[in-house]
Amino acid sequence: MSVLARNRSLSKLEFYKNAIDLRKRIVVLLLRDLGTKRRIRNVEVDAGSMEQEDADAFLAIAGKYGIRKVPDVYPEWVIDKLRNSIWDYLRGMMEHITRAYTIWATNLPEAYERRVSQDRAIAACESLLKELELAIDILPVDAEKYMPYVDCIEREIALLKGWRKSDNKRIAELKAK
Repeated sequence: MSVLARNRSLSKLEFYKNAIDLRKRIVVLLLRDLGTKRRIRNVEVDAGSMEQEDADAFLAIAGKYGIRKVPDVYPEWVIDKLRNSIWDYLRGMMEHITRAYTIWATNLPEAYERRVSQDRAIAACESLLKELELAIDILPVDAEKYMPYVDCIEREIALLKGWRKSDNKRIAELKAK
């Protein structure tokens, strides 16, 4: 017999499952150059190097077929820097979550080490949010496209804080010893 969905409690590893999902989703975003491209590949169109006659023909074809947006060429170093920093924060988030999860505190120093790893995982999530904000500010992407990622990161922060809070009872037990 199964439990009704409304009566189910959150999985004890929900923070881990959400982190894995978040990581996969953001890697796909990185593969699309942070949303500046619709597909995962490096297609570049630079109409600025066209002769006037060719540019007019290109604009006529775009008008005929209703093409309103053509991907621009952005400085690769900007996208590379953002991609690398986001990648590093994702890796750090997973590393700290894994490190904290593998520690079962039997004394206070271990409990504090686990807490520090949880704090660092939360900090990596906050840094991810800041990097996405920067991408929205400097790249011509719609901020609404980033909202699912932002929501997922905020959910991960809430789950990690809940996990950290659940450790308070264990820390109190260790202090009493």
